[in-house]
Amino acid sequence: MEFSRIGELAALMTAISWTITSLSFEYAGKRVGTLPLNLIRITLGFLFIGLFSLFSRGMFFPLDATPDMWLWLSLSGLLGFVVGDLLLFRAYIEIGARISMLIYAGVPPLTALMGRLFLGEVMSPAGFVGMGITLSGIALVILRKRGGDSGGGIRFSHPLRGVLLAFGGALGQAMGLILGKHGAGNYNAFAATQIRCVAGILGFAAVILYLRRGDRVAAALRDGKAMKRILLGSFFGPFLGVSLSMYAIQRTGTGVASTIMAIVPVLIIPFSMFLFKEKVSVREAAGALIAVAGVAFLFLF
Repeated sequence: MEFSRIGELAALMTAISWTITSLSFEYAGKRVGTLPLNLIRITLGFLFIGLFSLFSRGMFFPLDATPDMWLWLSLSGLLGFVVGDLLLFRAYIEIGARISMLIYAGVPPLTALMGRLFLGEVMSPAGFVGMGITLSGIALVILRKRGGDSGGGIRFSHPLRGVLLAFGGALGQAMGLILGKHGAGNYNAFAATQIRCVAGILGFAAVILYLRRGDRVAAALRDGKAMKRILLGSFFGPFLGVSLSMYAIQRTGTGVASTIMAIVPVLIIPFSMFLFKEKVSVREAAGALIAVAGVAFLFLF
């Protein structure tokens, strides 16, 4: 297999992993809340990566990382995990995983824009067109024309709070990716993710202690049904999915990897329909396809 194809395959596996983890965490978050869910799933992810690294690299903890890597990857973990995922997981509860992940398709355009602003990366005119297409697909789903006696205009077809939470999660994830790429370089992708997990664990632990929510964490650990979903989501999320995403951007172009990883809004539709019996409208399916097409246009033309 060509070297570049390995990165593309990793990006595809990332998209599949994130589809599974988003549906698992939607269920668990509704049962135990977002703060306990996030602390437990990142801790499990840290342990999964540590065991994998022990067998693959001979060390459980990334002791070979430089202080500079620790700094940037820790900042990446705080923004991507603590800020981005906390907002996203709350959006799961407010508007569901399917709509949240559609809005999350805005991560690649946001990442490209931030790469231009903070890393000096060049964005072509076609890139701005791709951003517009992606945002149009998202708008098709979350916005709807007013009817009846409301006097016309546009309204949100889903709760505004949930929409804003998902957009906030996308922004945090985009910033986390930029910092992660800067900090990781050619360092082992799984070890880099473990450093991000350390920052995430400390961040969520601090928030839980400040809000005095330790009892909710204990209650979550006793919830057998929730823990099964958290365990499943943690394996495919913080361990496999996030690590594969880091590996993908190291082994192929960031744009190509981001495009492939952005197909989650399309992948999640059949899962929602057949596993959870959700009704998916033609408008929502079309919006998901347009959003993903915009991401592809952003990076491939």
